Amino acid sequence: MLMKIFSYFFILIWRIWFYAWFLLSIIPIFPILIIVTSSEKLYPVFFKIARVWAKTILFVMGFRIDLEEEQFLEKEESYMFCPNHTSMIDVLVMLAITKNPFVFVGKIELTKIPIFGFFYKRTCIIVDRSNSKSRKSVFDEARIRLDGGLDICIFPEGLVPSDESVVLSEFKKGAFRLAVEYQIPIVPITMYDCKKRFSYTFFSGGPGRLRVKVHSFIKTEGMVLKDSNLLKKQTFNIIYNELISDMRD
Repeated sequence: MLMKIFSYFFILIWRIWFYAWFLLSIIPIFPILIIVTSSEKLYPVFFKIARVWAKTILFVMGFRIDLEEEQFLEKEESYMFCPNHTSMIDVLVMLAITKNPFVFVGKIELTKIPIFGFFYKRTCIIVDRSNSKSRKSVFDEARIRLDGGLDICIFPEGLVPSDESVVLSEFKKGAFRLAVEYQIPIVPITMYDCKKRFSYTFFSGGPGRLRVKVHSFIKTEGMVLKDSNLLKKQTFNIIYNELISDMRD
């Protein structure tokens, strides 16, 4: 019983430590962030700062990324990143592992987070999934970013499953329609440990290894929009089979 109380106390302090770093670390660089988020031309500078921020938080939380890459990104190419989504640290992990500047497509609820939400709204493509006009505008904004040479990251599940026993939720089709339209590769990414290390269940998790696998890219050259569903299924199967295989090991 005493060990359980001690464990809960440690997790409580550890979680508070995370939220403090997540929010308060932005304050010292607030003026710089205002400048670098004022223009799309400065977005690559913001992205570099965001990567340092993400790596710092992961480090102070005791996380260590173990990255496996079946194929490497090219600086001159555009990509559609499609990782599974199980935790709020998924965003930090994506920033930490990817050097190519990309833009997140994210849910509107995150704009309500103090300090972080302000810059999140200025730099990400925001979607209100309950609003059809908002869902449509995502495509327009994503096209602008792709035309500007930036990559896009969409968590194709849409939301973190409320039931933590779900291995992988059904994918939405938006990412795959955009990838086909722009004829850019899909990059499936499997995050194995984020749910285990930092789930939305408050008294859970802990420091440790975060394994990530960047799978071989799925080419879209020659595909048409009617192939989007096939592309979606192919991406889903890659990540799902990887997660199931890891659970069996």
